[in-house]
Amino acid sequence: MPDFLPLPDRSPKPRSDGLTHVIDTGLSTAEVGGLLRQAAAHIDLVRLGWGSAYVTADLEQKLAAYREHGVPVMLGGTLTELAWLHGRIDELCGWLDELGIDAVEVSSGVVAIPPPEKAALIEQLAGRYTVFAEVGEKDPAALMAPYRWVALIREALQAGAQLVVCEGRATGTAGLYRPDGEARAGLIDEIVHEVDRGRLVFEAPRKDQQVWLIERYGADVNLGNVPPAEVLSLETLRLGLRADTLEQFHRRAG
Repeated sequence: MPDFLPLPDRSPKPRSDGLTHVIDTGLSTAEVGGLLRQAAAHIDLVRLGWGSAYVTADLEQKLAAYREHGVPVMLGGTLTELAWLHGRIDELCGWLDELGIDAVEVSSGVVAIPPPEKAALIEQLAGRYTVFAEVGEKDPAALMAPYRWVALIREALQAGAQLVVCEGRATGTAGLYRPDGEARAGLIDEIVHEVDRGRLVFEAPRKDQQVWLIERYGADVNLGNVPPAEVLSLETLRLGLRADTLEQFHRRAG
């Protein structure tokens, strides 16, 4: 990368802040190769969306491509929810080990896992894997009070989750956001006030949401559910290389 412009500091990988979590919604192995040749340096984790890994024919080759470029992979939390629902957590763990995946998402967005059982599941899995816990509602019409968000986030962290993913859906129309995609500013500010922001990943699939979060919390905010095609775009937003954030990071001398 050229170095003649003064850009905001970005920690090199593996980094602990300014994380970019990408959602793979069914990329082919060839598409994965193309994405990583362009943008591997800017991707901190890939989540194979929903249960897509379960029906991917060349999953091992796809995982090998990510591994070759030093990009960790996690299966979608839907698989964890289904494994819990059917009493197949041990089988899920066996599959993760077989695939060489050492991170797992624990969510309850579709299967209503009671909070105490979700915390117990996080604690169980945290003994073997890096756990990312998801908090928030997938239903755009559902509203959860800020204090409840904070309580559930704290429970997940206390149970052993490394990071908590704050729900926004792949559409950016639920959880942290109103049905039209507008950020619930009061909710997000309350969460950040009560919980160390470094332990949070905010799902932000849309550019306007990414811009809002970067303007509010800085380039080192952790963002998730980033579409593969938006990885380079997001990195330009973090560095002020796009009009939306240029003035935030670059001031004219004098």
